[in-house]
Amino acid sequence: MSQQVDPGFLALRDDAVRVLEVWTAPDEQQEDLRTGLLAHCLAHPDALSKQGPPAHLTASALVLNGSLDQVLLTLHAKAGLWLQFGGHFEPADRTVLGAATREAREESGIAALELSPQLVHLDRHRLLASGFGRCSEHLDLRYAGVAQDETAYAVSDESLDVAWWPVDRLPAESAHEIGPLARAARQVLG
Repeated sequence: MSQQVDPGFLALRDDAVRVLEVWTAPDEQQEDLRTGLLAHCLAHPDALSKQGPPAHLTASALVLNGSLDQVLLTLHAKAGLWLQFGGHFEPADRTVLGAATREAREESGIAALELSPQLVHLDRHRLLASGFGRCSEHLDLRYAGVAQDETAYAVSDESLDVAWWPVDRLPAESAHEIGPLARAARQVLG
């Protein structure tokens, strides 16, 4: 743990603890993740800081079209995979949902995007690609939202491309990750 933790990250950690405490996980695997992420937050005041422990929390969002049969994904420049939008918390973020919304808006180019306030999914994954610095593992809090205008997206500096994918024909290399998130998002948004 760092000696000094930015007060913004302490407030975010408190919000993450609140979100994780009240969320009802839909299954045993998600419940195990919920309790693990909650314990990590309680053990590390800087758990939401990129400068905190090598395993730290992140926020992300899956963007769906109005009929919930397509997802908007980014070809992540560092990972080289088609993924949902998301990333690290910033000290100016006020809430976990706010951070996920900021990340999704920045990376999708959809300025008016609104996310459902309900957490939809959790994930814990090791970072195997180079370029992630001291980050070794992301503990991801995942939200979802619907794009009101399916043509309003843009490619950000963090992406190689952005495109719509049918939920039943996701990119093969990331279907194992996006599939469960898409099912959870459709359950919450539908």
